[in-house]
Amino acid sequence: MPSLLSGVRCLACGERMAPDPYQSTCVACGSPWLDALYDVAGLPSDWLRRLGGREADLWRYEELLPYAAGWEPVSLGEGWTPLIRTTATERDLGGPEVWIKDERQQSTGSFKDRQAASAVSALKANGVRDVVLASTGNAAAAYAAYCARAGIKLWAFVTSSVPAEKMRELALYDAEVIKVSGTYDQAKGVAARFAQRRGLHLDGGAKAIPCKESMKTVAFEIAEQLTRRIGADRTPTGRGVAHSPWVAPDWYVQAVSGGIGPLGVLKGFGELYAAGLIDRVPKIGVIQTEGCCPMVRAWEAGLDEAQPVDQPDSLITVLATGDPGLAYTILKRATDRDGGAMVSVSDGEAFRAMRRVARSEGLSMEPASSVAFAGLDRLVELGHIGEGERVVVNCSGHTFSAEKYALEDRYILNLSVKSRQAMRPAEGLATTLEELDERITSVAIIDDNPYDSRLMRRFLKTHRQYRVFEANSSRDGLDLVRQRRPDVVLLDLMMPELDGFAVLDAIKSDPATRRIPVVIVSAKTLTQPERDRLDAYAESVWQKGSFSASELADHVVGLVEEAPIASAAESGVAQPPHAFGAQVRDSVLVVDDYEPEARLLRRLLETLPGVRVLETHSGSEALAVVEQTPVGLIVLDLVLPDIGGERLLALLRTRAATEDTPIVVVTAMDDMGADLRARLASNVDSIWSKSVLDRSSFLTHVQALLTR
Repeated sequence: MPSLLSGVRCLACGERMAPDPYQSTCVACGSPWLDALYDVAGLPSDWLRRLGGREADLWRYEELLPYAAGWEPVSLGEGWTPLIRTTATERDLGGPEVWIKDERQQSTGSFKDRQAASAVSALKANGVRDVVLASTGNAAAAYAAYCARAGIKLWAFVTSSVPAEKMRELALYDAEVIKVSGTYDQAKGVAARFAQRRGLHLDGGAKAIPCKESMKTVAFEIAEQLTRRIGADRTPTGRGVAHSPWVAPDWYVQAVSGGIGPLGVLKGFGELYAAGLIDRVPKIGVIQTEGCCPMVRAWEAGLDEAQPVDQPDSLITVLATGDPGLAYTILKRATDRDGGAMVSVSDGEAFRAMRRVARSEGLSMEPASSVAFAGLDRLVELGHIGEGERVVVNCSGHTFSAEKYALEDRYILNLSVKSRQAMRPAEGLATTLEELDERITSVAIIDDNPYDSRLMRRFLKTHRQYRVFEANSSRDGLDLVRQRRPDVVLLDLMMPELDGFAVLDAIKSDPATRRIPVVIVSAKTLTQPERDRLDAYAESVWQKGSFSASELADHVVGLVEEAPIASAAESGVAQPPHAFGAQVRDSVLVVDDYEPEARLLRRLLETLPGVRVLETHSGSEALAVVEQTPVGLIVLDLVLPDIGGERLLALLRTRAATEDTPIVVVTAMDDMGADLRARLASNVDSIWSKSVLDRSSFLTHVQALLTR
């Protein structure tokens, strides 16, 4: 049966529009807060029976969803999550009947899969290829998964407080992850301006029809599942006796950030009530953290609009939306009309509830979900929820799983919102966006010689804040190009398995990558047929050892920007000759817990002209030094008293100040196993044994690293 969508209404001014589920703003006032309207009286009399023959998923309620018949959704099996009655929780509360809607069972572990499934399906149906989203974590993970399935590129703007595990999960789905050092509302502002500058679709969240409509299905499922579990309700409750085909709870409780969950659920119950399928619209319990509770403060003061919270102060960052906008006003009207309450709980209360529910009900949940359970306690304590009332609590997200550690942070782009006192906010945002334009530019280097690839990467990054990715095999390089779609590729020709010619052919024969400029950087002496072959596909050909790094960097920048960078001669910076140019770095940090050997290394290094040597004897001292002082090279022992050398190495590579700093290991571990050596090789420039250290060779190597 086709959708019963009958119109679209503006929630800001009340204007009614044609039944277009993709309408983005009001035609009268321009507001993005829109609502879909349905002819619920048109539901067939046997609708409940028809549902029994349909798939148990979100899309089974097609008549009350805004999509045309025959429409193909992007699906990962979302919806129809379990409804579980509690035992220990009811006993502890001593009054209400408590059920849990277990949204942890969604594909990416949270109720945001419903929103992503509906929104991404709508985007695909409209031919959208890129979408921009600001998120505190769960929505970004859900959108990343569904966009990957739909072949849509996701630009996810998340705050720096979002756990690194969440960010790595987004990168695993091949989303572009931009970590904004600022509040969630600042991240939303940056995302909106970025989408506007690039002409990309910006996700509307709670304002958009596809997003909010997806959350109605939580209400539909609760009513249908309760009826299946307890039968047609004839039991007196706190609000009278039900005589309707489906059962509605007395309360629906959820932890809230922007409010899309309760908004959609409230709308779903309202439509069921209008259709005569339930006898009540449940009271809504809105729960927020004390460190970010603009809705609760406004509700307690009886206000119709919430005052934004500029600086959220909560460890539960996924609920840190400072400005709920019209969402609060709508929920406030619902509590005035149907009853309900808004309460806040502390982080500590939420964490205690998380442990209690895990230990008593066997449900492991993320902190955002535990806020709802701590709020349930508060609602009962304050007398809002009475004895015998039936309550459904949304358990909206799961704890982190181990596979989210699979990716390094190199796929996450860090972005700070400028906030200089002398700079107006608009100027600060413009500067931030200009920086972002540069930093989303990416370069892929494919070279089987790690030394050469690292050398090119480091020099490019000294000129621009580009993201530079390396691959040291031809097959890894092809996969990198296909996955990351870089703005330019630097390609070696002499590689095992597939040589550079074969890689170039593969890139240029793929419609998705053939427009990417490829620059050949190789030591191979070319025959005329080979040069002719490259001239047909490659942007340019560079012979290793015959050019400066500035020239190559200038060329790469010129391929992706309107104006090339200034050359070394133009900038007045003298650079010693080197295959890829040179950059003088005069500070070396020695990290060795055995002071005599540390002192010996320092004195040895000080024989190099113009080199200043810093000496530390522990990992923590080393980390403190690099945070305060730029260093051009680190000489690292592996045996340290506080932080193991391998762990310290990993920490250094995660810091912006040292992620590209050359590191040389000098160790007394003569019996180093092959596994450890292999693990170190990807993060260090060389490994030297103290027992057989050739001082002359060591100094020559260090000098070469310092003059890159």
